[in-house]
Amino acid sequence: MNIVVLLKQTPDTESVIRIASDGRSIVTNDIKWIINPYDEFAVEAALRLKEKHGGKVTIVSWGPQRVVESIRTALAMGADDGVLIDDAALEGSDALGVARALAAAVKELNPDVILCGSRAVDYDQGQRGAMVAELLELPHLALAVSLQSDGSKVSIERPIEGGKVTLEAELPALVTMGGSHAVWSPRYASLPGIMKSKKKPLAVKKLADLGLDIGEVAVGSAKIQIVSLEMPPERAPGRMVNGNLDSAGKAKELVRLLHEEAKVI
Repeated sequence: MNIVVLLKQTPDTESVIRIASDGRSIVTNDIKWIINPYDEFAVEAALRLKEKHGGKVTIVSWGPQRVVESIRTALAMGADDGVLIDDAALEGSDALGVARALAAAVKELNPDVILCGSRAVDYDQGQRGAMVAELLELPHLALAVSLQSDGSKVSIERPIEGGKVTLEAELPALVTMGGSHAVWSPRYASLPGIMKSKKKPLAVKKLADLGLDIGEVAVGSAKIQIVSLEMPPERAPGRMVNGNLDSAGKAKELVRLLHEEAKVI
C-alpha cells in the first residue's frame, strides 16, 4: 500500500507565543517546533496500515529547512521517505495556496491513501485536508477515530453526538484524523529508528519542480490574509464569597454576584 502523510510543523503547545512587531505574525526565533499533534496521529495510522498491508509511507510537508527536523522525526518513527516543499514564494500564502502545492507533490506519488490531521494547533483552520482532496478529486473522510482498509477500500469511524458513524470509500481517498493521543497513541522514535532516519531519502522541491505557476500559490494570490493578531484579554481574578456567611447566606450572595456583576443569570 502506497501511503502519504501530509505533515505540518507547528509551535510546541507549551511555547510562549509573542506577537511580532508587524502585528500580523508571531516571534519565531525562540520557539520549539514540533509535528502538529493531529498529523502525528496520521503518521501513527499510516504506520499501522503499513504493518498490516506492507508498502511504504511518504511524508510530505512544506516550509523552511527547519521542517526537515519534523520530517526526520516521522522517518524515525518508521516512515520510509520524505518530500519537503521549500520555496520562499509559499511564505505568506493562504491555506489554498499551500493545498495547491501539497496536491501537486502528492499527485506525483500516486498514493492509495492520503492521511493528515483534521486541524493544526496553530491557526486551527481545518482546511488543508478537504482542499487537497478537492484538488485531487478524491473522496474525503473526516475526523477519523479508527481506520481500516482491505487494500481496495478504506473505512473509518468518526464521532457524532451520542455515538459514532462509519464511513467508507473506494481507494484512493484522503482521511483526516480526529481523536486524541489516547485514541492513536503515537509511537516514540527508537534510537535505531533515529539513526536509520538520517539515511532515508528526503527530497527538497521548489514550486517549479512541481509544475506550479508561482502566481497561483504566492501571497499575491491569497484569498485570505491575516490582517492582525491580538492576545486574548487577561482574565479577571476570581471572587471569593464572604466566608463569614452561613451556607444559605453564601448561596444568596453568590446568586446576587452572578446576576448583578457577572450578568450570567
